Amino acid sequence: MSVTEDVGVRGLVLACGPDSPNFPEVDGLRVEHVPAVPGKVDVDPLLGESDHFIVAGTDADLAAVVLRLLRTEQLATVSVGYVPASPDSAVAAIWRLPPTPIRALALALRGDVDPVPLIRDDSGGVLVGRGTFGTVRGVAYCDEHNVLRGPARAIEVEPDDQGGPGLSVRVVKGAFFKRPVDHTGRAFQLGCVPTRPVSDGVPFPRAVSKWTWYRHTEDLRLVRGLG
Repeated sequence: MSVTEDVGVRGLVLACGPDSPNFPEVDGLRVEHVPAVPGKVDVDPLLGESDHFIVAGTDADLAAVVLRLLRTEQLATVSVGYVPASPDSAVAAIWRLPPTPIRALALALRGDVDPVPLIRDDSGGVLVGRGTFGTVRGVAYCDEHNVLRGPARAIEVEPDDQGGPGLSVRVVKGAFFKRPVDHTGRAFQLGCVPTRPVSDGVPFPRAVSKWTWYRHTEDLRLVRGLG
């Protein structure tokens, strides 16, 4: 299928960084080249030019653009399509987006908006795909449920794709014979021996002894399906 086939062209493409996906030119579709993990000076001047952004890049690039929508209070008015640069994109896996750039672009151009949970952290960032901790020792809760007391080999937090309260948590304990602990809730809180969380593939710049991921009050208006 051609990208232009039965497509009502809409939106503004943000091609993030030198490794953003390549796809055919589409008549009438504007493409803006911005740096990887674009910031305020890159994104804010483009706000107001379209009510539909298409982010072509990594999960971290998508998170950076969504953060600007959050900070400028435009989550409710701007929808977002996503063309992942990597087949290993957690966002694409969670929300079942097409695996190839040309198919992902076709969906981003003509798909339906489906509000999905947007996860924030207590340092002012957002999580659109997967948040992780490596080996960690501490105490963690998902809402009122204690999911860790002691060591863990890994912790993963993602937006909940099953229509639950907001996020899903998986805690992999240290012993190989133990099953992972899985919970869903609105918030995940960890107090621990200092360690560094990783959000959408980007390590936090310093070690922390406490961390929270929680569902934002507004959803992300993500294009992820066809009517």
